[in-house]
Amino acid sequence: MRNNKKTPLSDHRSGLRKRLVLASACLLVFGGALLARLFFLQVLQHDNLYSQSEKQYLGSTKVYYGRGDILDRNLNPLATNIEVESVYINPNEIEDKRGTARLLASSLDLDPGKTLRKLSSSKQFIWIKRKCDLKETEKLKRLGLPGVSFVSEQKRFYPKRELAAHILGFVGLDNQGLSGAEHYHHDILKGASSLILMEKDARGRQIHLEDGADWRKARSYDVVLTIDEVVQFIAEFHLKSQVRKYDAKGGMAVVMDPFTGEIYAMVNAPLYNPNNYSAYPSQRWKNPIVSGMFEPGSVFKPVLASAAIDAGAAAPSDIFFCENGSFKVGKVSIGEAANHKFGWMTLTDIISKSSNIGVIKVGQKLGERPFHDYMKKFGFGGKLNVDLPGEAKGKLRDLSQWSNISLASVSFGQEISVTPLQMAAAYSAIANGGNLVRPRVTKAIARDGKTVKTFKPEQINRVMSETTSRLMVDILKNTVKNGTGRNAAVPGFDAAGKTGTAQKLDPNPLTYSKTGYLSSFIGFVPADSPKLAILVMIDEPQGIHYGGEVAAPVFREIARETLRYLNVPSGEERVLILDRV
Repeated sequence: MRNNKKTPLSDHRSGLRKRLVLASACLLVFGGALLARLFFLQVLQHDNLYSQSEKQYLGSTKVYYGRGDILDRNLNPLATNIEVESVYINPNEIEDKRGTARLLASSLDLDPGKTLRKLSSSKQFIWIKRKCDLKETEKLKRLGLPGVSFVSEQKRFYPKRELAAHILGFVGLDNQGLSGAEHYHHDILKGASSLILMEKDARGRQIHLEDGADWRKARSYDVVLTIDEVVQFIAEFHLKSQVRKYDAKGGMAVVMDPFTGEIYAMVNAPLYNPNNYSAYPSQRWKNPIVSGMFEPGSVFKPVLASAAIDAGAAAPSDIFFCENGSFKVGKVSIGEAANHKFGWMTLTDIISKSSNIGVIKVGQKLGERPFHDYMKKFGFGGKLNVDLPGEAKGKLRDLSQWSNISLASVSFGQEISVTPLQMAAAYSAIANGGNLVRPRVTKAIARDGKTVKTFKPEQINRVMSETTSRLMVDILKNTVKNGTGRNAAVPGFDAAGKTGTAQKLDPNPLTYSKTGYLSSFIGFVPADSPKLAILVMIDEPQGIHYGGEVAAPVFREIARETLRYLNVPSGEERVLILDRV
């Protein structure tokens, strides 16, 4: 008979087998879980985890390079790039933070407190100063400060300093065009960008710098302007001189081709240096020739005369009674400038002598609706779509908003706001046979010295007939020869144009100032075959404020020197040339 009684040894063996089975099962489960986890991490989460690890051991920042040049019409550089260095730090590598902050601040002309706060950051990459001067980085490199590093960048550089600043504009630290042509053509000029990669060890210390920027391959498109740097310099010199002479608030000048709309010069005084634009008040950066709105005053009278002649409402020889210096419109008494007392005058003399009452009489004969329609044809109350940012429309009120004295006021340049560029375009239309052309500062787009796109003259509309244009040229020639524009006469050439002395509006209370004037002269030369249309405005001159005394001489000097530079023959020289032929 078999004895089935369990022994201690058999019990021990049975327990051992159970424990082995349990341990094997646990190992199997653990191994399966480990394999599943490895599959999840190595396969399913590979890209995500790799990206996170890269972030832990790679730092990066973006730098910009290769911005296109801006050139004048003769391909002289007005805006280009220079290679500079920027300074950055890894605070984790800097032990003596106070001492390093002090040395950085003194070397780079920075605020010590702000610099110390940057060094106290927990980040691994912080800019200390971008696009430093060569002397700054040389001094700093000699110090050999731990945790302080350098990277090459390109800095925008304007080699002619203040020249054409309001046309060119400027760019920010990150290569963004912020003003002028730099802003308007940013997408063409912007160049390229590159990531600077910085490898870091487990403690966040930088161990390698990889610069992916290739300055040589980053050539962008260049913008060729219609500006001529010589004409720009001439206009700037004479405008600034007159602003200083009369202690004026500022001044504006435009020189353009009346047939093509190409602008040779555009000046706002005071100027600023775009290499250091932040050192100037932001108001200085604005371009009021494009964005400013003014009541034009008497320079607007030829617009009325052109409309009246073209509509058949008046002829240059028609006479009007100018009321001996005082005329009542509604309840408002209107007089003449400088207390003149004019009697009977032809339309030609009304413009030449700048009679307020005379143009009111002409405006009344023309009528509100025709006058309003002609002003719109001249481009007033709307944009000319010039290729610069911030263009204003001006303000031409709808006829439904006119009062019983609005026709009279607008006739001599009040109750209407215009931009100086609109006025320059209007006089160009008178000069060129009656066509309103779009003013522009861009001539072409180029790359590697080759033109890839050119911009052609663009006619907006026909404002007046050629006959009207010729009659208005004669009237404006007479204004220079025998009227208020005598100081605009250019030796050797017939000039045509009109003076203006506009009272400025005081905003509080809203009344016309008795001391603030905008003194103007706008004209063209040679009168019968115009090469240049020139606008000059002096803002709040002190002492003398009449346009014929303050602005006309600037027109004369700009015209005289520019015609000589462009080799335009004078009247006597043309006679000699014809005699030889």
